[in-house]
Amino acid sequence: MNEARPILDRDAAVALIDPLTEIVIRAGAAILAVNRSAMRVDGKIDGSPVTEADLAADRIIAEGLAQIAPAIPSLSEERVQPDALSLRESFFLVDPLDGTKEFVAGRKEFTVNVALVTDGTPLLGVVSAPALGLVWRGLVGRGAERLTLGEGKPLIEPVHTRPCPPRGDPWTVAVSRLHGDARTEAFIAERPSAIRCELGSAVKFGRVAEGAVDIYPRLSPTSEWDVAAGHAVVTAAGGRITDSRGAPLVFGTRRDGFIVPEFIAFGDPKAAP
Repeated sequence: MNEARPILDRDAAVALIDPLTEIVIRAGAAILAVNRSAMRVDGKIDGSPVTEADLAADRIIAEGLAQIAPAIPSLSEERVQPDALSLRESFFLVDPLDGTKEFVAGRKEFTVNVALVTDGTPLLGVVSAPALGLVWRGLVGRGAERLTLGEGKPLIEPVHTRPCPPRGDPWTVAVSRLHGDARTEAFIAERPSAIRCELGSAVKFGRVAEGAVDIYPRLSPTSEWDVAAGHAVVTAAGGRITDSRGAPLVFGTRRDGFIVPEFIAFGDPKAAP
């Protein structure tokens, strides 16, 4: 690895899977320790909320990444300083609490997302849903797993996406509970017999990866840190994520302020354009 321009390929990323999972689990525990009924909720410039849980999780992740991969830069939703980073090779993309509105509302569908991006493509992703006791993780080319947390060691099971039903047969689509949009609704309407599964945060990617959901379309803008970890997990599980024209997503270019204009997560890559 070149220290000036660090690059982590698939073989190098293998060693990060377990320590990265541990960091994400610790961050999730810190979120669960926050008293939601008494916590402070502030508003960011874009109007989205930020809580002490977001910041506590971000501190744990930042400290953990500095220990396990000090040469690799990281970009977090809560620490956006892109001008100070070199994102041309490998970097970590972090959302310490995805689904803050769900968290504030007292729901369980919020996640901790951490991805390793190399050459603009998510290579390794960990998505934890701490209130559900679940972690999805995947390394592209090496497969994906779901961890069920509890007393003692986690139960670790391999997961894989499922083939999409023939057109016209019932299929399951993941939709956002809080972020609906007209283009996504039109996409669903064009494919009859949809069974809607309303979910919050990056849990939707996890459900696609484990074969519970066929397609997750989001045809309105969101941020790269909301997508990158789930992108890696779904891809590692056998799926494919593209824009509406079938083009791949590229991360870390700084264009449009790290915004993903649209994406569709297909469990079955043959269903993609």
